[in-house]
Order: sequence, then C-alpha cells, then structure tokens
Amino acid sequence: MQGSNKKHIGIYGKGGIGKSSTASNVAAACAETGDDVMLIGCDPKSDTSITLLRGQRIPTILDLLRLGKDIKEEDVVFDGYAGVKCVEVGGPEPGIGCAGRGIIVAIQVLRKVTDAMHTSDLVIYDVPGDIVCGGFAVPIRKGLVDEAYILTSGEYMPLYAANNICKGLNKLGASLGGVICNSREASNEEAITRRFAEGLGSKLIAFIPKVKIVQDCERAGLSVIEGCPRSKIAEIYRELASDIMGNWESKIPEPLDDKELREILLQYE
Repeated sequence: MQGSNKKHIGIYGKGGIGKSSTASNVAAACAETGDDVMLIGCDPKSDTSITLLRGQRIPTILDLLRLGKDIKEEDVVFDGYAGVKCVEVGGPEPGIGCAGRGIIVAIQVLRKVTDAMHTSDLVIYDVPGDIVCGGFAVPIRKGLVDEAYILTSGEYMPLYAANNICKGLNKLGASLGGVICNSREASNEEAITRRFAEGLGSKLIAFIPKVKIVQDCERAGLSVIEGCPRSKIAEIYRELASDIMGNWESKIPEPLDDKELREILLQYE
C-alpha cells in the first residue's frame, strides 16, 4: 500500500457496535505493510488506541488543556503497534460542555503541534454516536474526512442507526465508502447488510464474523493483527484495510425510509 494516495476516513456507527476495534485493526493492518497511519480517537471514553498501545491509556488533548498545559507533539501523539500514531481527543467533563465543540478545539491543537495529520498515508477518525448530532459531524464539516465508513450488524437498531447516519451524510454532501458488517450472529446477517448497503447506493465492503479471538486480544490489550497475526480474522481485517486504501468509488448515500428498511429485514425472515 505504501505510496498510495493519502486517505482521511471516519468510522461511524451505533455505540457499542465495534468501531474502535475495527479502526485499530485497520490501522495496524495498514501500518504493518509500510503505510504511515494516524488514528484519532474522538470518543470521550478515550479507548480507541488502547489495543495498539498494549493496554496503555494515553493523555487526552482535552484533559491536558483543562490542566492549562502548553501542549507539544510528544504530549499527545504516541507511537503504537507498527508505528501507528495514536491520539485521543478525550471528552468534556461529565454534565459540562459539548463533545462536538471539544473535537473542534482538540483538532485545532493537533494541527498546531504535528504535521502528521497532513503527511500520513491514512488518517482514521473513530467517531462516536450518531452523525445526526451536529457535534459528531465535526470531522466532516471541517473537511477533515474524505469518506465515511459505517459499521453495523444485521439487527434492526444498528441498521436504523446506520441509516440515520446516512441521512446526515446525505445532508452534508459527504461520501460513503462502504458498509462494514460486524456480525452479532443474527439470522441472514450478511445478506441483510449487503442488501441494505445496495439500497443506499453503496456496497458491503467487509463481513467481520463474531469470533472469540477478538475479545481475547482486546482483554490482553492487543489488536488482532498483533495478538493473533495468522488467524482468519486477522486476514479479514487485512483485506478490509486493503479495500479501504484501494477504494476510490465513494458516493453520497441515499438513505432508506423506515418502510424500506423493514422490508429488507422481512425479506430474509
């Protein structure tokens, strides 16, 4: 992949669907082939990079700002597995402030202290929640993300959230690179998510089966790429990483209405 055109992507999806795990494994897979990769965790939980840093939590930009620290690159950019540059934005104090505004402030700081956002072959933003919240649309609104990838499963609520995200992308005029199914072992899950992606005018770019290895590696503080490099699931993440880096056919999605979404699910009962 080394030498390919630079890409800036956002990974979106319903909370708990596996965005951070997917983002970190894609980052690791790209980095091990020689790409310069930066992973920016925008989730207030600040755990996007933890499996690239062997379980270590790193200082967040917003926490350091609250301490009044004069931030330097080495304070917030940490080298993880295979040289992935790891950054955690952090979140507002509980009950105070706006996470979206926090992302804006943190990115402004990051731009000042490092060139890696501009020089990396791949920059991944792990974005929490639903893009219908204006704050979490920040990476797209600010022109930081060239294309979005949506993570879902074949169940109704994750698909509903994914469709909502597509409504936001459509309103913003933002491109969807593809849909990723992170399996929850629902019936006919791959067929359902493939049909959903096609309904958006997009494609199913990967089907990630539910396997124990992923949880075991996370518990050990490792990505699958590092912890079980010869496993089938590691190869799936590598194929996904390759497809993302080689994908130049992104399109603005056409979201479904709820009736169409229900019909897809009923079709595969």
